[in-house]
Amino acid sequence: MSKRIEAKKIKTGALILVTSTFLAAPSRAADDVSLLKDLTAVIALLGLPCGQVVKATRLKDNDHLATCKDKNRYRVFMNSEGRVVAQRQ
Repeated sequence: MSKRIEAKKIKTGALILVTSTFLAAPSRAADDVSLLKDLTAVIALLGLPCGQVVKATRLKDNDHLATCKDKNRYRVFMNSEGRVVAQRQ
């Protein structure tokens, strides 16, 4: 194998590594703030006491444990019928 092809493979591998790193965790802080706001809105629309979600833990896809400012905790998930549900924990 020529040195030129070898160098190209190394550059391609490095590019893939860097790109996947940025795509894997793009702006975590912005995503977290957005998720907290979305969970706050969902809980409020369901008429449950919360005030503001201050912490969210991802359990699975579309399944989070939300901790509210007033210490209430809810599991917010999508049920088998495609509806968003919040269960007090």
